[in-house]
Amino acid sequence: MLASVYPVLGQVLGECKTVKIICAPDSFKESMTASEAACAMAQGIRRVLPQAQCVQLSLADGGEGFTQALTSALGATPKEVVVQNPLGDEVRAQIAVAGSRAIVEVAEAIGLGGIPRDRRNIRQSSSYGVGQLIGAALDAGATEILVGLGGSATNDGGAGMLRALGVRFFDAEGTQLSGSPESLACLAKVDTGGLDRRLSEVKIKVACDVANPLLGSQGASAIFGPQKGASPADVEFLDQALTRLSEVGGQVLGTARAAGAGAAGGLGYAFLTYLDAQLASGIDIVLEAVGFEEALAGADYVFTGEGAIDKQTLMGKTLGGVAALASKAGVPVVGFAGRVSEDAAELYEHGFVALMPIVQQVSTLEEALKQGANNLADAAERATRLLFADCLRGSAAHFVNE
Repeated sequence: MLASVYPVLGQVLGECKTVKIICAPDSFKESMTASEAACAMAQGIRRVLPQAQCVQLSLADGGEGFTQALTSALGATPKEVVVQNPLGDEVRAQIAVAGSRAIVEVAEAIGLGGIPRDRRNIRQSSSYGVGQLIGAALDAGATEILVGLGGSATNDGGAGMLRALGVRFFDAEGTQLSGSPESLACLAKVDTGGLDRRLSEVKIKVACDVANPLLGSQGASAIFGPQKGASPADVEFLDQALTRLSEVGGQVLGTARAAGAGAAGGLGYAFLTYLDAQLASGIDIVLEAVGFEEALAGADYVFTGEGAIDKQTLMGKTLGGVAALASKAGVPVVGFAGRVSEDAAELYEHGFVALMPIVQQVSTLEEALKQGANNLADAAERATRLLFADCLRGSAAHFVNE
């Protein structure tokens, strides 16, 4: 019955105004990619407003989905690369190339999710595969490389990555080291003479959404090490190894203390110290690439979302970046999530007009993840009915008069 009146409803609503809603979510981890989430939002909106203009943008910060979001936005071509994972096993990974610009996602090579829990060995894990990804970008002719920095299984200060790019590490006896945290404890010399010369002609921009330094109680080892399986003894050892790396290789530059140096197990430090990279907010990089600010022109609402919304959402996360630009443009934002925390009310002061949990009934986590797209579409439909209640009321009166 409802489907049969959609054309008429669309005509009536068109008389009110042309509705434009931007559907710009992050991924809902283990449930939907950002692209799938954007499609679900648009589906729900069009159940109510069939002629609405739904602008679908896939977003990400520096972590999971970074390459996918930018590949879509830039019309980039994926390129498969064989690299080493943190344990030295060969795995297939992807970079993406758009003209002279390449997109590299750290987690493609050394993602924590790719290492079974019973095989994780933080003292031996290497970021070598990241260097291979960057090498592949250079081979593709890139003069600008965008790097998504997040989700790593390593804590080697980027030594493995640097070794793949030509830097050599030695102990006091002149024996070349692997660059693993275990080996860095014996580090006596860093030789950058073999660093790939093409890097001097390349601009590297790194999506980094943490401000942690390399060392100390707020550093890479202490804050992120336990998430990667590091015991208290490991954390102490790892911090000492990274201290050694910074003292021998880059103390004079002071980059060990820089905000973001501790990102991805210290990869931020390596990018800053040896590759002259620029660290920037991941979501800012993605929003610029997808043309989000331009898309806001004439928009009525922005629908965004991710797996969970809480007070941390504003701290460099996708939804915080979306709300900042939307608020600047005067466009209200609706946030959707599998879970909306009680402490999320602060978001109402930063451009959000509604926070919508998408789970409709009591279910197991497995069931909720499986039904994510359906639940999100239903939630987007409910939100649209509420936001455009006046137009719907007018359409109902129209049907009565008919």
